[in-house]
Amino acid sequence: MRRSNPFKEIDWITVLIYLMLAVTGWLTIYSAAYSEDYPSIFEYSQSYGKQFIWIVISLLIATGILFIDSKLYITFSYLIYGISIGLLILVLLIGKKVAGSTSWFELGPIRIQPSEFAKFGATLALAKFISTFNVNIAKSLKDRLIVLAIIFTPTALIILQGDTGSALVFTALMIAAYREAWPAYQLALALAIAIISVIALLVDKFILIGSLFALTAIFIYYLRKNKQAIYFAVIGFIVASAFAFSIDYAFNNVLKPYQRERVNVLLGKKVDPYGAAYNVNQSKIAIGSGGFSGKGFMNGTQTKFNFVPEQSTDFIFCTIGEEQGFIGSLFVLGLFTALLLRIVFIAERQRQQYSRIYAYGVAGIIFIHITINIGMTIGLAPVIGIPCPLMSYGGSSMFGFTILLFILLKLDADRKEFLAS
Repeated sequence: MRRSNPFKEIDWITVLIYLMLAVTGWLTIYSAAYSEDYPSIFEYSQSYGKQFIWIVISLLIATGILFIDSKLYITFSYLIYGISIGLLILVLLIGKKVAGSTSWFELGPIRIQPSEFAKFGATLALAKFISTFNVNIAKSLKDRLIVLAIIFTPTALIILQGDTGSALVFTALMIAAYREAWPAYQLALALAIAIISVIALLVDKFILIGSLFALTAIFIYYLRKNKQAIYFAVIGFIVASAFAFSIDYAFNNVLKPYQRERVNVLLGKKVDPYGAAYNVNQSKIAIGSGGFSGKGFMNGTQTKFNFVPEQSTDFIFCTIGEEQGFIGSLFVLGLFTALLLRIVFIAERQRQQYSRIYAYGVAGIIFIHITINIGMTIGLAPVIGIPCPLMSYGGSSMFGFTILLFILLKLDADRKEFLAS
């Protein structure tokens, strides 16, 4: 150890926000899953008692992380990433299938989801690679391809498990890459592809291709003297048309039926209030019924009568909306906003590039979790099953976010011992 007190330089503001979110989640789980037969909040046989155990273990893990030399995280970044990839492969072979996804190891009464731990493994590896001497993602195609491999290898493995939601989270690491000079036009192109994908799902592919052809013809007419522009316009039309067909094929042949149902409901192509849209409709009813100040702790009728499925996990925010109303929802959103702003503040005060990249990776992962999870509960995002950070019930999620965050706090605590880079 380089110093006897590992807590001396810890960012206690972030720790306080972490604790507030964890305790708020625990109390909300208690309210959502309360049983008169087991009134104690510490009852281990119930989800709220188990969540308390997960929080205690998480605090022990956090303390252990702070006692480890931060240079070890840097040194073993690739090893940690390799282990996480190995676990993702192993779970495909021997994992237990839960809710249509082969994403869990079952060890007696305990289930472990390796994708939660792959998040900090991928973030560490990304930070290690980009901060390596002579790596230049702004100019080198090879370096950019390696970055994409680091990010999308776990993404592909998790998609094979059938857990599209968890896979999507890894794309948030591109935020860290962008901060380190990843070309903005490429990210703009990715956004354009996403927009075209949505349009391709909303509009018949032949109508879309006809529209693209008309736009290409207009473009060629006005730039008919520029042969290079015409060439790129034709190539663009061919690529866009092929992409439209590929989206249609993937939607109908790759996605599972329930996933197609959810997408169609989200896009308004299908109305299914008692099927794919049931969770979202009940969640919106619960949040709307909470009004300004809510119905009060443990007084949510939607919660008590189990109208909202998964109300302790993916839909925990609707319990807050119903019982604590607009004020309580705003409080939780304020905590998440404060956490994200604090992480960005921590990122920008780092003296070494590795820590800054890691911090932005953490911010990106937490941001996309918050956005999609809360978006699901109010009908602005598809129901893809990702937890609310530090609040949803589950040991793997709690451990994963704790490790992700406290590695950052350890790197930040040791920032003065690194030379500026």
